[in-house]
Amino acid sequence: MKNKIRQLYRLIRMYYIRKKYNLKNVHRTFYMGGKSFLSQDIKVGAYVYIGPRCIIYPKVEIGDYTLLANDIAIVGDDHIYDKPGIPILFSERGIIKQTKIGKDVWIGAYSKIMTGINIGDGAIIATGSIVTKDVEAFSIYGGVPAKKIKDRFNNIEHKEIHEKMLKKTYSECGFNFDKLLRGNFKSLK
Repeated sequence: MKNKIRQLYRLIRMYYIRKKYNLKNVHRTFYMGGKSFLSQDIKVGAYVYIGPRCIIYPKVEIGDYTLLANDIAIVGDDHIYDKPGIPILFSERGIIKQTKIGKDVWIGAYSKIMTGINIGDGAIIATGSIVTKDVEAFSIYGGVPAKKIKDRFNNIEHKEIHEKMLKKTYSECGFNFDKLLRGNFKSLK
């Protein structure tokens, strides 16, 4: 009974958030952990989590199963600063570039990502990183500016298994969010 009540609460809460933020391009399984600033044109896949206090500029697309921890910012590269004789404050705004975050990406808390960046499927961004360049798929990046630390999978076979899974839809994989959550919480006991 508790699980059904929790599931109903979650559905109602996310329906309210989608209406409040006027989010038309987010999957019904998308979940937000707290107040954030999201552009209305954000595109979000299945089972994406966005933590509290995130700031996400326009033209951002986030793939399925991606986790954004708290205080993530996808911003920048939108001020024209090279007009002689005009302060930046009075210059026009530049064109914001498309930012694409792949499937099954994990972005650690307090990380900053410049607009126009592509983060490949399965990548991990370490906490507090500043991403100024594209990130390879299935790799771990960290630092200021973020640099490649290592590959996510050492075994090519494991990487291929994971890539094959990401090509399927979430329903083909048989994922059930509530079942996954219950399983994760049981392992903490």
